[in-house]
Amino acid sequence: MIAIAGTRPLLRLALRRERVRIPVYLLLFVLLVAETAAGSEASYTTQAARASYAATVEGNPGLIAMIGPPYNLLDVGGDVAWQMGAFSASFVALMSMFFVGRHTRQEEQTGRSELILAAPVGRYAPLAVGLIVVTSVQVALGVLVALTMLGFDQPAAGSFALGASLAGVGLVFAGVAAVAAQVSETSGSMYGITGAALGGAYLLRAAGDVGDGTLSWLSPLGWSQSMRPYADERWWPLLLMLAATGVLLAGAVALRARRDEGAGILPQRPGPATASRGLTSPLGLAVRLQRGVIVGWSLGLFFSGVSLGLTGKDADSLLGDSDEIEKLLGSGSGDIVDQYFAVTFLTMALVGAGYGIQVALRMRREETSGRLEPLLATALSRVRWAGAYVAVAMGGSLLVLAANGLGAGVADAINSHDAAQVPRLLLAGAAPAPAVWVIVGATVLLFGLVPRAAVAGWGVLGACVVLTVIGPLLGLPDWVLDLSPFQHVPQLPAAEFDAVPLLGLSAVAAVLAGAGLAAFRRRDLTP
Repeated sequence: MIAIAGTRPLLRLALRRERVRIPVYLLLFVLLVAETAAGSEASYTTQAARASYAATVEGNPGLIAMIGPPYNLLDVGGDVAWQMGAFSASFVALMSMFFVGRHTRQEEQTGRSELILAAPVGRYAPLAVGLIVVTSVQVALGVLVALTMLGFDQPAAGSFALGASLAGVGLVFAGVAAVAAQVSETSGSMYGITGAALGGAYLLRAAGDVGDGTLSWLSPLGWSQSMRPYADERWWPLLLMLAATGVLLAGAVALRARRDEGAGILPQRPGPATASRGLTSPLGLAVRLQRGVIVGWSLGLFFSGVSLGLTGKDADSLLGDSDEIEKLLGSGSGDIVDQYFAVTFLTMALVGAGYGIQVALRMRREETSGRLEPLLATALSRVRWAGAYVAVAMGGSLLVLAANGLGAGVADAINSHDAAQVPRLLLAGAAPAPAVWVIVGATVLLFGLVPRAAVAGWGVLGACVVLTVIGPLLGLPDWVLDLSPFQHVPQLPAAEFDAVPLLGLSAVAAVLAGAGLAAFRRRDLTP
């Protein structure tokens, strides 16, 4: 018990630190489940429509590879279980990774854990706290998902199987993250190891699902889907996930005993003796620090685009026919496939805006960590330093969205045997970038004026999500919907290209970012 002494006060501290993140994570996921269930109910109002939808999905191996095998698309519950699929399970796994990393390796990297261990605290207490937090969160997620589906009058067995399948994946990757935290010396390396494990699990599942299913049993994502919610549920794969979690946690504890505080099992590779010329400029340094983030976001949205391109030709069957679908698609002049692309590109732009906010908020992290002050003690000006991050946030946002369009274009070109789809969908995917820049500019303005409230940039994005995605379904007035910058983006490829609103949004973004940089130049540095 001495090894985990002090766990209780550390747990109270951890829960206080996560008092915002945990409720937001749970709320967003529950809303996603509810929206998926409501959309399924509204889109397929007859069994004939559902049968056509099921035949379309079952006949599309690319869609099965991206999302997972459909077991029961004739009921709302089975449809939700399929739509949540591998993407939602991957999201849960990533959240486990971040929760564990924040309370283990990141604490060691910043030196805070060393101060904590100087008190009467056991060396395993921080690891225990991180695992208790993530376990509690994922179990709560599973219960809330089940209760949400019960609210849609779905069978209890299937509802709890769906919740348990998602929570089980979260626990497995909490164990993977715990092992990675002992192996690596930095949180970046830890996230890289865990992300690579998740990517490998995704690829194994995809290959198995379009094959004979053997490879899927080598992947925790495959174990999760094999529980078959709403389709003759199988509970024993949950035992497999719990057993894997136990083995991984035992391995993490054993590795923790073999290393020093702050160190990793694998020593960090030393860098070159001299820096490259690119690192001598603020822009080069910002690009180098955000290189992994840019690559990760670009790959994620590229493969999302591939999924979009694979499903485009089946949009009519997949969407169904309802008033809600017509409200969501809007009044674009193109056919149903182009309208489907337009709406999905706009939705993915809302996702890609998270990259821009993440990079913009990195400025605040540099400031609070104390790394900024030594830089500004040189001849480097504040505006030049911050301007480099703004450039990376906005330029990277364009690259990330273009990657989404490129993935869709390549996949659709293969399906349609029309190479012209690549530049066409590439442009359509990148078109919402100025709207993303407005959100980045708002975040920079918050950083300059009220640095401690800079995180409210995520709130700005949340408001845009509500106005853009949910607003049309609620029948909100046009003037309310127009508050979202995404409402002013041309709905490519369903509409004609119009540069005027894009230039206007770019001007608004420039004004917001410029005002933020001016405010940052005049204020004091604050912890």
